[in-house]
Amino acid sequence: MEEALAWETDGLLPLERQLHEAARRNNVGRMKELIGRRVNVRARNHVGRVALHWAAGAGHEQAVRLLLEHGAAVDDEDAFGMNALLLSAWFGHLRILQILVNSGAKIHCENKLGRTAFHRAAEHGQLDALDFLVGSGCDHSVKDKDGNTALHLAAARGHLAVLQRLVDIRLDLDERNAEGLTALHAAAEGIHPDCVRLLLGAGSNVNTLTQKKQSCLHYAALSGSEDVARALIHAGGCTNVADHQGASPVHLAVRHNFPALVQLLIDAGSDLDATDNRQQTPLHLAAEHAWQDIAEMLLVAGVNLNLRDKQGKTALAVAARSNHVSLVDIIIKADRFYRWEKDHLSCRDPSDPSGKSLTFKQDHRQETQQLRSVLWRLASRYLRPHEWKKLAYCWEFSEAHVHAIEQQWTGTKSYREHGHRMLLIWLHGVTTASENPSKALFEGLVAISRRDLAGKSVLCPAPAQGRARPQGQSCMALLECSRAPKGLLRPQ
Repeated sequence: MEEALAWETDGLLPLERQLHEAARRNNVGRMKELIGRRVNVRARNHVGRVALHWAAGAGHEQAVRLLLEHGAAVDDEDAFGMNALLLSAWFGHLRILQILVNSGAKIHCENKLGRTAFHRAAEHGQLDALDFLVGSGCDHSVKDKDGNTALHLAAARGHLAVLQRLVDIRLDLDERNAEGLTALHAAAEGIHPDCVRLLLGAGSNVNTLTQKKQSCLHYAALSGSEDVARALIHAGGCTNVADHQGASPVHLAVRHNFPALVQLLIDAGSDLDATDNRQQTPLHLAAEHAWQDIAEMLLVAGVNLNLRDKQGKTALAVAARSNHVSLVDIIIKADRFYRWEKDHLSCRDPSDPSGKSLTFKQDHRQETQQLRSVLWRLASRYLRPHEWKKLAYCWEFSEAHVHAIEQQWTGTKSYREHGHRMLLIWLHGVTTASENPSKALFEGLVAISRRDLAGKSVLCPAPAQGRARPQGQSCMALLECSRAPKGLLRPQ
């Protein structure tokens, strides 16, 4: 931005403009000609740049020497407080730095941001310039107007070699800037895992908090960096620190939709039921934003589904209010599964104690396709408007479950969609519990006084072309024969 503004030549006479251009291009012959015509070597453009600025910034030794010999002021500043020394440090022109210092340039000068040549060299990864400035006796620990040391600036930009040099000269690793950030915060925010590991290895405090009570892990969560977060966690970074808004790192990772990072924080033992200042859990946030993959991760991990936010809403109610249909169904499946699990001792596959194979997403498996087709026909053709609710209560759906399903109202026929969704949620439960779905469906229909449907053959999908359905055999019987264990008969 500064460079774009500075190169405009407003405010210069034609020959002065030519001198600036010649200095920028190291056209020493033209510069001598113009100087011979008594062109002002200290002429400034509209932002205060002089010819020496261009020559120094571009690293043109001959042009710099010529200008200094003909009266250019070594410490002239532009409107940004930049002089030739700061520009040469910025671009890493070691020889120009040496010439300027030998010509009397002030080594401790600073620009409008309070940044010295040492800051500039560190910020832009200029190791040779940095070493020269160290040897010239510059102040290593000086801060800019935002409280940043050279360590902050190098870490923020990810300049590993410069950062190592600054660590070697023993800059304070835990020095904070005006916002309370250390260099480790800056490296985490900039997504520089190598710099993070270097600083941690050098002894940076992994759990230092900023003015807003944010840890380095908060910054990793904001940026979505798994590598940075993994390094911080490995070094003892606390996953459950709440910032000024009550948000933990997992809250931030959920809010910004970083699924892999959420899983990493789950595996690291984050408190998934922690609430922020709005009393929202990570699941509330996932429900609010409809982050379905993240929501399932949290549900598989076993979060508390009864927690309410400041408006008194559970995560299920939040998803229903926002019309996130798939997410509503996922949450209900999880709630029903954990209620069932609570009543059973053998609730998870012993070979999968973490529950990683557990899923609450929509079922697309081939083995359930026929039954899913039956459920669609049942809901769309045969169940009366309120019978899906009767079935739901029969199968121990809660009032909250039913209300969340029917909240997605699409018209007078929406009960068909509601019923179908409820049946698919029910199917997830019985198959996860390894129960016989045909038997359970038959019993449910009988319980709501629809025995006529329980034995109705029209519920079955049409048989393949050229094959006849056995006379008098109902859909329930067909499914029972094809899916039930050998010897199990259809209930009478």
